[in-house]
Amino acid sequence: MTVLATSNNQFFEVSKVELNRPGPSYSIDTVKEFLKRYSHGVKIFFITGADAFLEVDSWYKSEELIKLCQFVAATRPGYDLNKLDKKFKKIIKIMEIPALTISSTDIRRRVREGKSIKYLLPQEVEKYIYKKGLYCKR
Repeated sequence: MTVLATSNNQFFEVSKVELNRPGPSYSIDTVKEFLKRYSHGVKIFFITGADAFLEVDSWYKSEELIKLCQFVAATRPGYDLNKLDKKFKKIIKIMEIPALTISSTDIRRRVREGKSIKYLLPQEVEKYIYKKGLYCKR
């Protein structure tokens, strides 16, 4: 779905690093792999939703991870980044996003409930979800 969502943008490249890794996949392992692959002065930006970043201190090796990359948290309605621990406020960049309450959890719930997901994600991704029967009641 990520390939479908980014196919029209030449500035995106989708990696299968995590798909090809056996066993559990941790963010720190992925960041280290990218630093190794692109070691020529490249800076890694880890873009995530504010909801996920509010739990970053529970991530595997989070202290080491925040030293390896620049975190960017996309704002989401209902998530107050002022709740962040002071140590995290210093290292995060905030990306203000218009107040759209779209999340993967909401997409999955809407599909299960038979509600429309039109305009909530790229049309190619919407088609793929329905074609593969993803998130439907089983």
